[in-house]
Amino acid sequence: MDSDNGKPEQLSRFSGQSLEFPQITLSQMLQRTVAAVPQAEAMVFYGRTWTFAELGTAVSVAAAACAKSGIGKGDRVGLLLPNCPQYVISYYALAQVGAIAVQLNPMLTAPELAGIVADCGMTAAVALDRLIPGLLHAGGGPLQRVIAVALAAGDAADDPSGDARVQAWDAWLAEGASLLRSGAPAPVAQLDPLVDAAVLQYTGGTTGLPKGAVLTHANLLANVAQTMQFFVSGNLGPGDRCLCALPLFHVYGMTCAMNVSIAAGASLLLVPHFVADEIIGLVRTYRPSYFPGVPTMYTALSRHPEAASAGLDAIRMCISGSAPFPLEQMRQFEEATGALVLEGYGLSEASPLTHVNPVVGQRKPGSVGPPVGGTDAAIVDSETGLRVLPVGEVGELIVRGPQVMAGYYGHAQETADALRDGWLYTGDIARMDEDGYTYIVDRKKDVIIASGFKVYPREVEEVLLTHPAILETAVVGAPDAYRGETVVAHIVLRPGASLSESELDAFCRARIAAYKVPHEVVYAQSLPRSAVGKTLRRSLRAAHVSSEGTR
Repeated sequence: MDSDNGKPEQLSRFSGQSLEFPQITLSQMLQRTVAAVPQAEAMVFYGRTWTFAELGTAVSVAAAACAKSGIGKGDRVGLLLPNCPQYVISYYALAQVGAIAVQLNPMLTAPELAGIVADCGMTAAVALDRLIPGLLHAGGGPLQRVIAVALAAGDAADDPSGDARVQAWDAWLAEGASLLRSGAPAPVAQLDPLVDAAVLQYTGGTTGLPKGAVLTHANLLANVAQTMQFFVSGNLGPGDRCLCALPLFHVYGMTCAMNVSIAAGASLLLVPHFVADEIIGLVRTYRPSYFPGVPTMYTALSRHPEAASAGLDAIRMCISGSAPFPLEQMRQFEEATGALVLEGYGLSEASPLTHVNPVVGQRKPGSVGPPVGGTDAAIVDSETGLRVLPVGEVGELIVRGPQVMAGYYGHAQETADALRDGWLYTGDIARMDEDGYTYIVDRKKDVIIASGFKVYPREVEEVLLTHPAILETAVVGAPDAYRGETVVAHIVLRPGASLSESELDAFCRARIAAYKVPHEVVYAQSLPRSAVGKTLRRSLRAAHVSSEGTR
């Protein structure tokens, strides 16, 4: 990479502090904590608690059930669940037998699930019972077994489809327990943490078309160590509770909530869905001290009418990611809690954390901080990606470190585009100051981030263009005070056609996840285009930014 553009000390290239990374698996990480603090609280879910000893036993039983079911090293197994104990147990059991967890958003539609099942050759899944019909409809060929989980108290997960491939969670665990009672040892795969994959994290990457980022055990353990060193600095441990409202299927929740807490011996206060009233009640009862979240969560809590009396001051550690946090809203939350909110940055391809503002040292609100330990970051020109830019100049952010993925599963060309000479090209436009603190300026691609979820315009546009009334469309993000951004569809109808917003909403909801559905529709006679016919998204976005400023 060319670094002759100015003196080296003037270039936007910065390395995080040195750090040693454990060469172990996720399963070994859990077992270390079980051995160290067996009676410490590990999970809380609707009033029921698990100690680490109980969690370790449950994982061993589930690993035995995997072996009994023929699930083993290298198998791709879907997790289609909200935050719940079964998610945590399944995740670590799959790691123990060497299977690869394919993390699935429960809001995905059957066509979206079908694409992922086919892409990775998923052979089994653990799924919420009411979501199973859609998964089976999607699964077709490779899907051979689905374990059904019921969350309602007193419910037994039944197969709602009558399909012979489905087995209830309790019955599945009973098979594992029987195997262990027979004297068989709990199965433990022989794995190379640097080579063997633990997770396929599906993301649109730089194209918007879903691809599975291959995250090895070493990738994930490195990011746990980086997060604990740079963010919590040893202040998280037994007796602490993590308010686990981030979805575990999201790479941010997986690492910064679940894996970090398990490694530290802290407890997971599991929340299936973020509802401000419910969170306020949980805070009042359980007084969590650690809360990784997204700006919309923090804003909802600080503005809640019971915020002052709910005991939010128990929260002392917060990390904010996935979307920019408006400074005024950050100030409101910090005043309500007394906690320090540290903004960070990451992406699925990096497990995810690459940058965060430090607990000890200078915090620069508005920045995502310097790189975490063992991570190099640079700003390069957006055209070639080969020239490192001087401090303060805007270009594409690239990173490298032990947390960076092995590649995209089954997508060699996309892997080559994203990983070049060991550097991950993020697609985000940023600048870096003289201290190595990074400021995200824009996105090289047109991804929209609504309430922390990434929405890829191309994916939404492809769905819209299947409607017979739509001739042309362009999807952009518009500023939204609560969600950060909201999805706006600019639509040109075919001559003589008509289409109401309610009709379009219903059409989209049957085909894409709810968070991707346009919240606003703008009907136009034509779309702005460049001299070569390219739709000018920037012009459309600028109109929304201008409109927002005049309200």
